[in-house]
Order: sequence, then structure tokens, then C-alpha cells
Amino acid sequence: MRRLVTACLLASALLSAFVGHAVRADGEESGTFDYYVMSLSWSPNWCALEGDARHSEQCDDDFGWVLHGLWPQYHRGWPAYCPTVEQAPARHMTAGMADIMGTSGLAWHQWKKHGVCSGLSASRYYALSRQAYSSIARPEVFRKLDSAVKLPAAVVEEAFMKANPALERDMITVTCKSGYIQEVRICLSRDLSPVPCGRDTVRDCRMKDALFEPIR
Repeated sequence: MRRLVTACLLASALLSAFVGHAVRADGEESGTFDYYVMSLSWSPNWCALEGDARHSEQCDDDFGWVLHGLWPQYHRGWPAYCPTVEQAPARHMTAGMADIMGTSGLAWHQWKKHGVCSGLSASRYYALSRQAYSSIARPEVFRKLDSAVKLPAAVVEEAFMKANPALERDMITVTCKSGYIQEVRICLSRDLSPVPCGRDTVRDCRMKDALFEPIR
């Protein structure tokens, strides 16, 4: 009986390890993935949650939706920290992304974790990230707020779908953190056409009273 229990525990541990690898696989081959997830963060909310405490320079400007990152994704799981032969981005390259990413530090972090898995050089990855950011219309209504509001996360999703008729409900998800709207994540093909998200990406926030801060 003891041997049977031991065998079951070992099998369970191996299964957990396999599933964990499928969900997230660090060190995978660069350029091997299925689609991209573009993550957009509402800067005033991020500043309220984290940025102000960090004294981030991003929070001194009137940013709205900033590009958090362009992430290579599998249909199930995602690669990260892939080995690459590409050179790390020069300082002027990361600084050149601050206008849409908030800070050069974020641009550097996104290359180090996600860009290295794209199979692209740093300059091409940043150019593609900028192209992705420009390809999605960001609803102007959120920039018109003059005070903080509470709203259903679904309202944010609907606003993006209205502004981008090519988007369907299974191509976009809205996340929340600590009671705030956190991010809008949009799934894109390698040529940046909207595509359905994998099940690991769809994590819709179901809050009906999520906080949304106005532009500073």
C-alpha cells in the first residue's frame, strides 16, 4: 500500500512539472511561438498602484494607454528569457521607446524577457512593437475623464471593440489588479492582424466597480 501511495505522489509531481512547463517555458528557442499578445496599460492606474511609490518618471507626464509589451505566445503557455544571438539594445534604442512605453527601463525589461523570444533583432522588435501599438485605436473617451470613476471592466472592452471593428470578443481581454483596471490585452498574429486568444491569455476581469483614474 505504501509503495502505491509513493508511486501516486511521484506521478502527481511529474504531472505538475509537465503542466508547469507547458504553461511557461523559459529558455525556449527564439522565434518559436504562435502569436503575440499586446498589453496596454492605463498609466494613471499603474501610477496609483505602483509607479508613484517607485517615483517613476512616467507618472510625471500625461500618458494614457502605454505599451506594456508585445509578448510572443503559444496557444498554451508562453516563452520567456530565450537564448538569442541578437545584441542587446543600445541605450538610445530603449530611450526611443519611452514615448509609448513610459520609460526606457520598461523597454529594456520587455526586450530582456520577451523580445529575445521573438527571433528579431532589438531594433526590429521595437519597430514591430511600435507598429502594433499604432495598429489599435485607443478610445479617446478615457482621456476625457476629469475625475476618478468606477466602472465595469466590460465597459473598457466594449470601448476598444467599438473603436476597432476588427476586434471580436475572443481577441481581447481586460485585467484588473487591486480594484483597478490594469491592462487591455489584444491578441495579434505575427503580421499583427487580430486573432483569437489562447485560453491562457483570456483572464477577463469581472469587476463591476473597478477604479479608473483620469489623465494627470
